[in-house]
Amino acid sequence: MNKIGIKELFKVWSYVAAHSFGGPAGQIAVIHKLVVEDKKLISEERFLHALNFCMLLPGPEAQQLATYMGWLMAKWRGGLIAGGLFILPGFLSILALSYLYVLFNDVSWVQGLFYGMKPAIIAIVMAALYKISKKSLKNSFYWALAVFSFMALFFFKLSFPLVVIGSGVLGILYGKFVKQHHSENNIEKPKLTHTLKTLFTWLFIWMSPVLLVFIINPDSNFHTINIFFSKMSLVTFGGAYAALSYVAQQGVEVYGWLQSGEMLDGLALAETTPGPLIQVVQYVGFMGAYRFPGEMSPLLSALWGSILTTWMTFAPCFLFIFTFAPYVEYIRGVKLFTDALSAITASVVGVIFNLSVWFVLNSLFQKTILVEDSLLNFSYPQISSIDFYAAGICILALVLQFKFKKGLFTILGMSTALGIAIKTLL
Repeated sequence: MNKIGIKELFKVWSYVAAHSFGGPAGQIAVIHKLVVEDKKLISEERFLHALNFCMLLPGPEAQQLATYMGWLMAKWRGGLIAGGLFILPGFLSILALSYLYVLFNDVSWVQGLFYGMKPAIIAIVMAALYKISKKSLKNSFYWALAVFSFMALFFFKLSFPLVVIGSGVLGILYGKFVKQHHSENNIEKPKLTHTLKTLFTWLFIWMSPVLLVFIINPDSNFHTINIFFSKMSLVTFGGAYAALSYVAQQGVEVYGWLQSGEMLDGLALAETTPGPLIQVVQYVGFMGAYRFPGEMSPLLSALWGSILTTWMTFAPCFLFIFTFAPYVEYIRGVKLFTDALSAITASVVGVIFNLSVWFVLNSLFQKTILVEDSLLNFSYPQISSIDFYAAGICILALVLQFKFKKGLFTILGMSTALGIAIKTLL
């Protein structure tokens, strides 16, 4: 792994953060392209090893992957820079758009601005999938795992942890019968004292706002926001969409923070801004604090609601990475774990493809048809509802990506310009 200074860290992760559109699949693709392909800061093997681990954690896997990559580059300083910068653009964007929403109740121009970006992300995700597949799908066993993982998630809506754990178990069984090459790992086992110190430090950082707000006013809406989103951060397995239905239901029906239509508007905001899609919870916290400001002005209360929600959502991500990443690196050379993680890598290809298909359905088609019975649970596009302009942008992005090998900035720049022109002129 190449050494990198703090100044270069800021440069690299600012670039990633500014281009982190398209949900987790697009964001993972952006990270892979920059740190593995272009900068060659992290090897393909270590990238996939880290991605496997992040897929197992609750919370936004792309943000945790960025934090892990930063930690590999420069330990906790690198992790804070990478993970923090990954969150910052989305936080500022959603904060600004949330204020515009409550003041003017119209953000359609923002959706038009990013119209061209969604189909372009499809090309970037396909390129990352192609490269990761070449490295991780080493034989027919791993190809089968990838296919079955996709089918289990897309057609049957099986639990994400169940698919990943099942893949790991199959990988261990496969390793018992087939000899595979395993690289040696000379990393020392992390010291328990250091692990406990890291764990309690980040527990304190995570829980400090909860304790402070509770001391000031245990009956305040801020305390409710803190408790709800800290619990939510621990159960968000399987990506943002697995959590958003729960957040929407609680925010609308239980707490009355916002109305169902407003939740859909918030999701549209989050999909058109950089950063993790789970950042939409910031909008929910914003609206909750705006609606129930207590003795504070609604606009100031909304600011604090945004900050607290973001803190409760992302502080655990740093806790997980800084506490457990040393152990994940330590087990890279242990056969039992590498057999399991090689299989999980294959299943993750299926997971990313599942995210990609969802993204295609929602970017290129205006209507989808739900199939739901005792076993099957999936959606397919209504062909007549295809958005030909979005599809055209997608084809252009695919040609630029695979035929002309253009860079991320060129692809997104041309696609966004076309999107703006389409929404402005038509």
